[in-house]
Parts: sequence; structure tokens; C-alpha cells
Amino acid sequence: MITAFEAQYQSEYRGIVQYYLLAQNVGWFNTLHWVAQTSLLKTLAGKHRSTVTKMARKHKTTMETEHGPRKCLQVVIHRGENKKPLVARFGGIPLKRKQEAILVDRHPQFAMTNRSELLQRVLADRCELCGSKEKVEVHHIRKLADLEKPGRRAKPAWVKQMAARRRKTLIVCRKCHEAIHAGTSTASFRKQGLESRMTPKGSSPVWEEGNEKGP
Repeated sequence: MITAFEAQYQSEYRGIVQYYLLAQNVGWFNTLHWVAQTSLLKTLAGKHRSTVTKMARKHKTTMETEHGPRKCLQVVIHRGENKKPLVARFGGIPLKRKQEAILVDRHPQFAMTNRSELLQRVLADRCELCGSKEKVEVHHIRKLADLEKPGRRAKPAWVKQMAARRRKTLIVCRKCHEAIHAGTSTASFRKQGLESRMTPKGSSPVWEEGNEKGP
């Protein structure tokens, strides 16, 4: 993990410096180097619960470059006899102008990926509790551990489904969503919804033979 910090700092710093090597005042990046190095040392000091001065003394070293020796920070992690040690450096890049430097501006390549499971469930536009397609929403919980509430006698249907899926989201319709937040059974809301869809608006009761509508 520590080598990953230095590798990340070095890759970003190197990318900026090498892009501007054609500039005459590339030496101005000494300030950027100081800022990035200080940030890295503070990060290492926080990880090791140490100080910036101690981290600088521990990891400061000198490396040879085409323009002579340069100071840098180096972290080495030994992994045993049969494995090469992990080495990460920051700095050691000469801030010298390169008039023959060639810049290649590559067009970004966008990778096509498949739709995520959550996106597919949302696009299905169907309640995962009652199957309704009216006003479909997404119910979220903070973490799966919240499903195990102490004192709850029987787990509701939505809790069982989320626990079985091992997902913190559940696609539900508006009525089931309101039932979940109200702490009531989603079955009663589904029954009300079915009854409201079965009975047309403005319909009148059917009278049997022999019955009159009025006196």
C-alpha cells in the first residue's frame, strides 16, 4: 500500500513534467515537485504515525540520471529471498528542457461495458415485491447489517428479499415503498392496489333481481 502511494505521486508528476519538457521555463516545476513531495511525506507520516522529518530522512536517497545524480524519495519493501523487493520512487526527474521531445496527444478510448445489475433492474421498471409497474422507485439502506434489527419478530418480505439478494437496493412501486417506511405489511398495500384497479372509477353497485334502488 505504501509503494502504491509513491507510484501514484510519481506517475502524475512525471506525466505533467514530460508533457512540458519543450517549454523553456520547465524549471518552474521545482515548486510543483516541492508541493507534491511534501504532500507525499505527510501522507507517509500519517500512515506510520510519524513526522515528516523522520519520513524524509528514512526514504531520501540519490539516483543516477542522464543529467547526473538527483535526489528522490524511495520506498523498498522486501518480500523474502525468492521474490524481488518492491521499489517505488518519487522524484529523480531532471527538469531540463528537451527540444527534441515528441508529444503524442492520443484520443481517449472509451471502453464499452455491459449495464450493471442495478441499471438493468431499474430499466425493467417493475416492482420486485408485487410486480406493479406504477411509479417504480428504488429503496436504499445504508448497509446490509441494518436488515438485522434487534427485537424484530418476523422479517418482512422486503427484508427477506434484500437479504437473499445481498443487495442494499430494492426496486419497488410507490405503495410498497410507503409501506416499507411506514413499517406495515406490503401485502395489505398490494391488496388495496389490486382492489383499486379492479373497481372502475364512478361505477355503481349491481342490484340483484327483486331489489329496488329506492323506496
